[in-house]
Amino acid sequence: MAWVNGQQQHSLSISDRATQYGDGCFTTILVIDGQPQLWDFHLQRLQDTLAYFAISAPNWQHITQEVFVLAQKFKEKGGIKILISRGSGGRGYSAQDCSQTQVIITTFAWPEHYSQWQQQGICLGVCSQRLGLAPMLAGWKHLNRLEQVLLKQEIENNHWLDGLVLDLNGNITETSVANIFWRKGCKVFTPTLKFAGVHGVMRRKVIELIQTLPYQLEFIDAPIEEIMGAEEVFITNALMSLVPINQIENQTFHQRQLLNALIKGLTAC
Repeated sequence: MAWVNGQQQHSLSISDRATQYGDGCFTTILVIDGQPQLWDFHLQRLQDTLAYFAISAPNWQHITQEVFVLAQKFKEKGGIKILISRGSGGRGYSAQDCSQTQVIITTFAWPEHYSQWQQQGICLGVCSQRLGLAPMLAGWKHLNRLEQVLLKQEIENNHWLDGLVLDLNGNITETSVANIFWRKGCKVFTPTLKFAGVHGVMRRKVIELIQTLPYQLEFIDAPIEEIMGAEEVFITNALMSLVPINQIENQTFHQRQLLNALIKGLTAC
């Protein structure tokens, strides 16, 4: 089901800048037992993103109400996607004289295979395609996702479940759908995302939780060799939560002590 500006419908103007230029942002929310998870983080990221791209803010109170009403439709797990567009208007790339900000909210079934991923872990391939260096866009969950479309094609062609993605400098950035963390002893590492990648809401939550545990977290730009010496690797996003990584290419990882502590912390939230 889909709602546009609070009205149930399935169409958007062909002049809308989301379709013309990818001018907007989105977020996907996990729902458990009728409750949207990490909603405050999703809301803040949407607000920060619109402010950065100078897109007029919609009525956040109305959006919050819609999200919580739609969440009640899921008795167990489900998903809600919010896509926000600058709307129609402007000549060419110019954003002047744009019409009302458009808010599209859709619901979807939770991907059931994530349950198996969480329990059993997955192996990662290493993508040959690399993310471009785009400091103006790095971190933001904007609508320009062609790199991820190409990466997904590579992953599917190789019959991987997911793939580790490097940037043009050869540094670890993320996977095609998730942020990544790895542990060596009491030190935990995650990419800086200064030049590419997305600041995920689950990444933010994990960072908060690690700071309450006896581990030292470092944000680094590092080549793939750095992660191969890890004792523990896991990936995160809002829908899959935390998923252990069993293997990257020929390197295996067996420990889950940090992952288990984080899962315990998430459960207690």
